[in-house]
Amino acid sequence: MISRDEFSDEWMDGLGEDRNNGWSPPRKERTSLGEYSQLPLGDSSDTSEPSALDTAQLLPLVETKLYKRRWLMLFVFSAFAMSNAFMWLQYGIISNIFLRFYGIGALAIDWLSMLFLLTYIPLFVPVTWVLENRGVREVVVVAAAFNCIGAWIKTGTANPNMFAMTFFGQFVCSVATIYMGIPSRLASLWFGEQEVSTACSIAVLGTQLGIAIGFLLPPVLVPNVDDVEELGYNIRIMFYISAGVATFIFILVVIVFQEKPEIPPSPAQAQARSIPPEEYSYTTSIMNLLRNKPFMLLVLSYGLNVGSFYSISTLLNRMIIEHYPGEEVNAGRIGLTIVVAGMAGSLICGIWLDRTKTYKQTTLAVYLFTLIGMLVYTFTLNLGHLWVVFLTGGALGFFMTGYLPLGFEFAVELTYPESEGTSSGLLNCSAQIFGIIFTISQGKIIDRWGTLAGNIFLCIFLLIGTALTGLIKSDLRRQKANLQKADMQPVSKATADLEGAVSPPEVLNAMKF
Repeated sequence: MISRDEFSDEWMDGLGEDRNNGWSPPRKERTSLGEYSQLPLGDSSDTSEPSALDTAQLLPLVETKLYKRRWLMLFVFSAFAMSNAFMWLQYGIISNIFLRFYGIGALAIDWLSMLFLLTYIPLFVPVTWVLENRGVREVVVVAAAFNCIGAWIKTGTANPNMFAMTFFGQFVCSVATIYMGIPSRLASLWFGEQEVSTACSIAVLGTQLGIAIGFLLPPVLVPNVDDVEELGYNIRIMFYISAGVATFIFILVVIVFQEKPEIPPSPAQAQARSIPPEEYSYTTSIMNLLRNKPFMLLVLSYGLNVGSFYSISTLLNRMIIEHYPGEEVNAGRIGLTIVVAGMAGSLICGIWLDRTKTYKQTTLAVYLFTLIGMLVYTFTLNLGHLWVVFLTGGALGFFMTGYLPLGFEFAVELTYPESEGTSSGLLNCSAQIFGIIFTISQGKIIDRWGTLAGNIFLCIFLLIGTALTGLIKSDLRRQKANLQKADMQPVSKATADLEGAVSPPEVLNAMKF
């Protein structure tokens, strides 16, 4: 049997020869009985394996482990995101009904949706500061509380004279959008490097599911009837249902949601945790992101894509009703088709990223297909066949909403070790700004020149976004931190949720000399 000291001596004696052959053996050291930890990589700008100098440096040992309860955290967060996203669209998809009920103009109804985009912009800086200094849990709890309070305010506004109060209730709900920068942060805190993109996609699915329900349920719960009293009763029922769900989810968040696991899930996260708090500066982090040219190109391209999605979601009812009068229910179903297809796209893209790590290639391909899907949707909307709109809308949604988690994950790769919440927050700010601009502009274009001109307007900006995406230099910094030696099999079984660990013989067998 080889003792630990003898094994170390043999290893170091052969290290020079192995290095001459271009191979540096990975180092593992046992930290406790039955547990092995991985050393973080050095600070190297090389996109390949760490240098011999990095391998030779004495770096602090880190332990990584995955916890089964990470899936519970993901489920609770997604449930909250679903509830808040439903609040966003419950007016827009039946905008013609609310126009008549409250006796207001189309722009006022559009602002009930755009509030969710506008509110996030001034809150971005304080929220990301709280996220870094107080943690994910506090942000999610506060957001769930605002979502719940706003939902209950709206229960008393099912009256034609209560538009101002329903606007206020919608504003309170919009404050809950402070959660929008959390999916990539949550995925990094709880999930390993081989599943982090999938986890981010699932977190985004919560928002997409809420949007889907927001397209589906309001036309069903609030049919277009002439009796104002009956209409008010139906609106009140919808508001009480959404308030009850928001309350249940708020209680669930308070009881269940946790900040982060005791042991980090990946080497990259362990390395990020090792940075002393006194060395972190929020202002410096923001400035580093603003000076990161590839990331800023992504910020612009992301904003153009997601801003277009926000505009389409808000104005979808007007687009469909213009060509298919009286089809409010089918307008909701088309919206549902767009989002459900996007949910499938998000999940597939997340799994694909975890398997291939081809961030730029995947992002560029999805962006290009989004542009193609938008062009097809634009020139087939007025053909007079609803089944065509369902088909083209689904194809557009698969790529357009499937792009959401791609942007988050690509941003984390480009900006590591900066905070995931800050980088995602900047992406969301860009999306909200472009969303407001596109919604107002496209709405006015539709009113004056029709839906064809309005959709061509979006196609032009999606073309610009595709070109910007092609200019992004792919610098996968997080992958460098997580890089494992090609000549060594994974020996840490923490990634399989095991309470035990790797035995010394497995370590010896995994190393190739």
